[in-house]
Amino acid sequence: MSSDATTATPTPTALDAVEQEPVAHGLGTSLPPADTRAKTEGTFPYASDLWAEGLLWAAILRSPHPHARILSIDTTAAADMPGVRAVVTHADVPGEATYGRTVADRPVFAAELVRHHGEAIAAVAADHPDTARLAAAAIAVEYEVLEPVTDPEKAFAAEPLHPDGNLIRHIPLRFGDAEATGEVVVEGLYRIGRQDPAPIGAEAGLAVPRPDGGVEIYTASTDPHTDRDLAAACFGLSPDQVKVVVTGVPGATGDREDPGFHIPLGLLALRTGCPVKLAATREESFLGHAHRHPTLLRYRHHADAEGRLVKVEAQILLDAGAYADASSESLAAAVAFACGPYVVPHAFIEGWVVRTNNPPSGHVRGEGAMQVCAAYEAQMDKLAAKLAVDPAELRLRNVLATGDILPTGQTVTCPAPVAELLSAVRDFPLPSLPMDTPEEDWLLPGGPEGAGEPGAVRRGVGYALGMVHMLGAEGADEVSTATVRVQDGIATVICSAVDTGSGFSTLARQIVQETLGLEEVHVASVDTDQPPAGPATHGRHTWVSGGAVERAAKMVRTQLLQPLAHKFGMSTELLQITDGKITSYDGVLSTTVTEAMDGKELWATAQCRPHPTEPLDESGQGDAFVGLAFCAIRAVVDVDIELGAIRVVEMAVAQDVGRILNPAQLATRIEAGITQGVGAALTENLRTARGLVRHPDLTGYALPTSLDAPDIRIVKLVEERDVVAPFGAKAASAIPVVTAPAAVASAVRAATGRPVNRLPIRPQAAVGVPNS
Repeated sequence: MSSDATTATPTPTALDAVEQEPVAHGLGTSLPPADTRAKTEGTFPYASDLWAEGLLWAAILRSPHPHARILSIDTTAAADMPGVRAVVTHADVPGEATYGRTVADRPVFAAELVRHHGEAIAAVAADHPDTARLAAAAIAVEYEVLEPVTDPEKAFAAEPLHPDGNLIRHIPLRFGDAEATGEVVVEGLYRIGRQDPAPIGAEAGLAVPRPDGGVEIYTASTDPHTDRDLAAACFGLSPDQVKVVVTGVPGATGDREDPGFHIPLGLLALRTGCPVKLAATREESFLGHAHRHPTLLRYRHHADAEGRLVKVEAQILLDAGAYADASSESLAAAVAFACGPYVVPHAFIEGWVVRTNNPPSGHVRGEGAMQVCAAYEAQMDKLAAKLAVDPAELRLRNVLATGDILPTGQTVTCPAPVAELLSAVRDFPLPSLPMDTPEEDWLLPGGPEGAGEPGAVRRGVGYALGMVHMLGAEGADEVSTATVRVQDGIATVICSAVDTGSGFSTLARQIVQETLGLEEVHVASVDTDQPPAGPATHGRHTWVSGGAVERAAKMVRTQLLQPLAHKFGMSTELLQITDGKITSYDGVLSTTVTEAMDGKELWATAQCRPHPTEPLDESGQGDAFVGLAFCAIRAVVDVDIELGAIRVVEMAVAQDVGRILNPAQLATRIEAGITQGVGAALTENLRTARGLVRHPDLTGYALPTSLDAPDIRIVKLVEERDVVAPFGAKAASAIPVVTAPAAVASAVRAATGRPVNRLPIRPQAAVGVPNS
């Protein structure tokens, strides 16, 4: 390298350009995330990058069987290996032996029975990761292999797999007249596969013992206070002796960190007195964390001769796997939304969720709602075909609106512009057809140099309408606390709401910028020394935590403006803050925020708690949801009816968003949700054989790549504000995940004339002839 090279001016990058240009701020602008540069340059502090002096490495021994009785566990060989510092089993758990976010039914380590493939048996800490893995493999476990229960329908009559029994919850929803019938009846049986959240970065964490006998756990938790409380109970410690520090979260579409990863970490750190790190392999990640509930659905729709729905009957069976986790909440959503965003005078739904020896199921974006959406939209397609009515028109005749009543008896009080959404995607121009020329062969469903022939490709257009609930349901106490501090013209937000990629940190900055007129706003890192903000699910941080930040910022605004208003004999409402300057309505007062503060520090803490909900009663009735969000998607697919290959050409989406807070961020969330939904429709299914997970890796589990992602057209975003929500905004990312798989399946039905009653869609289901 020449000497001149060391003094040459570096080439400007796109990030440099962004930093040099003035960036608009406040609500309604596309303020970029503060961590963009760190993530782009690889300096973002992910849990897998953590390090500490005297670090030990952990490894977990997992069961090779889905169901077995443990006869003995011999850790002698592992403990005697050079470099091994500790081996822990169920006998070494000093506190509660089981944990769970809703039901404490899952053991830290299996003691007498193994209930699913990959269940934790023991954990090892050693001075090198290879030593830890070898030591874990050296633990001798004698099993009596038992017959696994893997069919959820057989779980009802099977011997109890757990002391709590096999049935976790049963919801019988009764709405209207059981004797009502329609002139036209269609029936269907549907199966939804086991989608994995497949986080970009596998689970990792670091546990550090404290001098007071407690422990600090550094991990990508999405619900740190709950994780702290569960861990403390298992450690036999009080919650104030355990601290969870949230490190950089590499995206989350469900429960990002299962406590089953960090509880063994904390036990090993307490046992050894040394920092202990665990970085799960991709296989461990697939085996350990929760997945979407596989679901079996039976439906019967009744309609009159005009296609208006009369009655919906359904049976919904969710497979929880070995433990309860979030299954009760998932079943409630599935039963409540079993009829979709349609007016149904009479509904009779039976919903069950049961334990099996399959991998555990839990919270994954749109749980419960996604499964039923695929089924009820298939029924609407069947009804349209039987009546010879356009599928979009049939849906328009039945759509829900504000003021209508859900089958749970709850009145829809929030904006519900379902007809507007569907009309928008229906009327959007269709994409052009591909050319049958060699230059355009890449448009074939088989991909570049695919084996298919252009003459075998059929195009299909399908529709789907989806709905989800926002925040927790059935009496969940949704509350969040936030503090806003301002000093020297710089604001800091302290709130334990975890940004999982949802953009909460950016939203918090925008709220303070909007309220206080300050450009420089920092969001503090999250740990459990802060007041709780709850889990990062169902858009709750946009609503509840964002509401808490707004209230705290308004309190600081009042503290700032009151002395000036008093001095000039006017109310604070006559003063405004813009770009760091305070001015009065008449121009008499003009000063900067920094001058007005005069070196003082202002701060305020506030809470936000939405209106309460109630559990569904014994007939499935009750005001169980705080708010609802809706979406319409039109899918266009090309199908090779000889090979069964499917290419999603375009997804046109219209969504009920309440209010756009960050346009770029909103578009990204919608596009990501649709892509995840396309994966559920076509490729994503964690396959099992008699309870054993097959190919638990990213080769056997096919995630959609950029080549699989369709053109996504955001046709319309309806900004009809929900008056009970802070800012009027609604959750944005779950609803496209819920709706997209049903839309793809509808389009494949239109292209092939086949029923398509299973997700993901198998090639043999797409082989057929088009409708005449």
